[in-house]
Amino acid sequence: MNIIVVGLNYRTAPLAIRERLAFIPSRTPEALAQLMERPAVRECLLLSTCNRVEIYAVTPQVEEGVDEIREFLAAFHGLGEEVVRPHLYTWCGAAAVRHLFRVAAGLDSMVIGEPQILGQVKAAYSQACRAKTNALIVNRLLHRAFSVAKRVRSETGIAGKAVSIPFAAVEMVRRIFGTLAGKSVLLIGSGKIGELAARHFLGHGVASIAVINRTLEKAQEVAERFHGTAFPFEELSRRLTAADIVLSCTAAPHYILRPLDVERILPHRQGRPLFLVDIAVPRDIDPQVGSIPQVYLYDVDDLQGIISSNMVSRRKEAEKGERIIEAEVARFQRWLADLDVVPTILALRRRVETVCEAEKEKALGALGEAAGRERAAVEAMAAAIAGKLLHYPIVALKSSRTRRMGNYYVDALRYLFDLTPDEGDAAGEKMNGEWDCQEGPAVGEE
Repeated sequence: MNIIVVGLNYRTAPLAIRERLAFIPSRTPEALAQLMERPAVRECLLLSTCNRVEIYAVTPQVEEGVDEIREFLAAFHGLGEEVVRPHLYTWCGAAAVRHLFRVAAGLDSMVIGEPQILGQVKAAYSQACRAKTNALIVNRLLHRAFSVAKRVRSETGIAGKAVSIPFAAVEMVRRIFGTLAGKSVLLIGSGKIGELAARHFLGHGVASIAVINRTLEKAQEVAERFHGTAFPFEELSRRLTAADIVLSCTAAPHYILRPLDVERILPHRQGRPLFLVDIAVPRDIDPQVGSIPQVYLYDVDDLQGIISSNMVSRRKEAEKGERIIEAEVARFQRWLADLDVVPTILALRRRVETVCEAEKEKALGALGEAAGRERAAVEAMAAAIAGKLLHYPIVALKSSRTRRMGNYYVDALRYLFDLTPDEGDAAGEKMNGEWDCQEGPAVGEE
């Protein structure tokens, strides 16, 4: 089996493409089910954030698996493959494992070392568990990714000098205004990213924070934590009239703010400019809103300059993280290589033991009513012969330096001994529940 990843991120695709390929949470189970219907996909996991969409899969055939996932991405979103393909990257084998470890550790993020991505990877794994698209390899891979991310954060200084998408959004607004003291803020959406933004806004001394959400109770929870005021979604126009700064990040699959909505409230603002920051993917605010006079609209791609200026010290620490990841990739690949040979080892053991058992019975039959000690000696000799015959092939299989060499030995043994391994034998090798599914909580946004 092979591990592959097919995806796109903020480096390979602009926001206009990322939002068209994003998976809203309510459709993720459907997407996972459709992926598992593809013949070459045996296990899968779907990671969709504001900065990336990635599908991790286990497949017996790399090329077929990659092609099927590319086709799925285009078909699910109603797009032509010619639109999607130029923005996609693919990794397989050790490169795919390395990529996931880097993603989980925050080394592949727009904000190097940001902590929210690990929560998102855990949430993606939880979704795979609920949809039952995970099995032996995905379980092991994800638990190793969680462990690697923890090591990188604890053994390096990559988390220093806090930088995040919400931090960058608030910092950009602060640079525009000079000071945020006395400003009124409207948060649209009450998720984790909104909470992080509210915390940063309070730290800069804003006068008030209003929170709007389609579910009023959720808006009230966030507002209470940050000394703000919650409003139902129907109050959006009135709150837009009063706010100096609007930050929007919902999970809506469509625009919640269009040019006409903004044009209606501008006469009531008495000439005050309106600053809108949209960090949702798909976007919450129609980009055409930014062309309205006295309205200034920014999205996640506008934050890169802010983020880059805070990254110098983190990049040095990231080098330490890369070394940790390389060691962990090698460790995982050794486990995967062993997994490939387990069914063949067990099949070979069964074949040798069957032959020895048959020959032992012949020998015991020839002895007739032999003494118990003689019978015991024959049985011990048969077991010893089986063990010695098995020793060197098994050692060679387990110690093969590469998966290619291991596969060569596997093919040779299967041919020479006419073996038909039971692929389910590998699953029977798990120990101590290490690969059992344990769901992780969703934490924030990348």
